[in-house]
Amino acid sequence: MKTKLLFLGIASGILSSCSFENYYRASYQRAVHPYEQINFVTLVKKYMDKEEKLKPGTIEGIYSVSSLVLKKSKGLFSSEEHERTVDQKDHYAKIAILKDNLHNNREYIEVPIDKDYLASYSVRGEFTTLSEGNILVLKHFEPKNKVLTYAFTYDAEKDILEGVRTETSGNVTYTYKLTFVKLYPKFGEARN
Repeated sequence: MKTKLLFLGIASGILSSCSFENYYRASYQRAVHPYEQINFVTLVKKYMDKEEKLKPGTIEGIYSVSSLVLKKSKGLFSSEEHERTVDQKDHYAKIAILKDNLHNNREYIEVPIDKDYLASYSVRGEFTTLSEGNILVLKHFEPKNKVLTYAFTYDAEKDILEGVRTETSGNVTYTYKLTFVKLYPKFGEARN
């Protein structure tokens, strides 16, 4: 009896340590599919390859994301401000930005595409353009219903979105910078 309980305890520990994503990926790869299968990234690329949908200068695409966090503060007995890099991550995520015609309060959605074989993908942000054209506002959704707002500019020639958000606490100012570099589609290059 003790052996069975020990075995069940070990088995439940192993099962609970497996993530849902790994389980889903393994079961998806073992499954026999009678039809051709494509993943979400391939589906997004097919959507973006529609010539009538995308034109140069649109923000729709697949992007690599980098971030930088700067801290600016004054010394305890100094009036001089010091700025230093607190955190920097280069190309840490991939996202897709897609036009959204279903909601009146947003023009584009941001969807993380780092993981394959998921049953659904979360909308992690909403972009809205301002009347100036290349200025956008991103509402980025964080856990626990926290919403972060970034002001973005779009450089159509370089296919780069750059966003900034600042927070001030006392005499310390944190500046959060996001850079989205378009990976696909690249206009002027042949698309695969």
